[in-house]
Amino acid sequence: MKLFHISDLHIGKRVSGYSLISDQRFILKQILILIYDERPDLLLISGDVYDSRQPSAEAVELMDDFLRELAEAHQSMGLDTCIISGNHDSAERLSYAGSLIDKSGIHISPVYEGSIRVFSKEDGYGQVNFYLMPYLRPADVRRYFGDQKIESYNDAIRTVIEHMEVDEDQRNVILAHQFVTGASTCDSEEIIVGGLDNISTDLFLSFDYAALGHIHGPQNIGSDRIRYCGTPLKYSLSEKDQTKSVTIVELGEKGSLSVTTRELEPRHDMRQIRGLYNDLMRRDSYEGTKTDDYIGVVLTDEDDVPGAIEKLRVVYPNIIKLSYDNKRARALEVITEAAESDQMTEMELFSDLYLKQNGQEMNEEQRTYLGRVIDQVKEGEQ
Repeated sequence: MKLFHISDLHIGKRVSGYSLISDQRFILKQILILIYDERPDLLLISGDVYDSRQPSAEAVELMDDFLRELAEAHQSMGLDTCIISGNHDSAERLSYAGSLIDKSGIHISPVYEGSIRVFSKEDGYGQVNFYLMPYLRPADVRRYFGDQKIESYNDAIRTVIEHMEVDEDQRNVILAHQFVTGASTCDSEEIIVGGLDNISTDLFLSFDYAALGHIHGPQNIGSDRIRYCGTPLKYSLSEKDQTKSVTIVELGEKGSLSVTTRELEPRHDMRQIRGLYNDLMRRDSYEGTKTDDYIGVVLTDEDDVPGAIEKLRVVYPNIIKLSYDNKRARALEVITEAAESDQMTEMELFSDLYLKQNGQEMNEEQRTYLGRVIDQVKEGEQ
């Protein structure tokens, strides 16, 4: 059985004010081309379909178009699609009318109510079971298993998996959107400071493959069996050196697994250039390059260049960040672009405030307590 594994589409995302809708439409069409080329049996989308719990109309329209194409692939080639919600999604909105679109071969995780949806499909070796586990917080699980000690994300996910009653004689695949200990992160991810949202790889021992989402860089965790496929596009300059791809998983008989990738080519790359202002503006330095990429510029001039970003945008229209690397900047640790608080997690905001007020970081006990309070507040909002 051949599986395509993607995640973290973040449809509707904006980077430094630039809408990425056209870039996302381009990359989704590329994924559809690969589907018809490789002809997988299933497409797995492991969370963060949208970038917001209240996606824009154009984001919903783009996802609707993508689902329609996947439904047509179901009719023409038998493709099934499994989707789970991530921490950026509204599980309620994402699963709306899920029972109706099931008939089109699109299977979406419902709002968690104490059990996990399972979708099964057969091949020449028998049945493969797909467990659609949406993004879960301890509070989401605690309300259904109040008699058990659930104080951490690891406790919560362990409890959920223990109640799945997985038949290990069969082949089993889990879709999950959590932070697994050992994963390498980047700036565009929403990770709780202090590792409170970490879960152990040991939780996935019952599964032949764990199709993970949440981390933007493609990577295996321990083995091919536990894998983050990464985002289909770069969403921050910290991802500039990553190669984005679709992960292709082939399941043979029980215990047989192979993992390969197909590279994705974006409409606009995200990259960084550096040098003296006059050098970067010389025609021979940019001629023949994709100047409309999303670009971070690092100027090495010792003196600030007045109006530099406006002048640079004449050549490089999609500049997403401008900074200086010179003696003054290094000595004073000058930050030329203020951190955007709306991109920080609640834990990061509280941690930063505590550090500024007290001159020291919170200890582990304080972080754990604050994490529980944040979960309770979010639980009340939902």
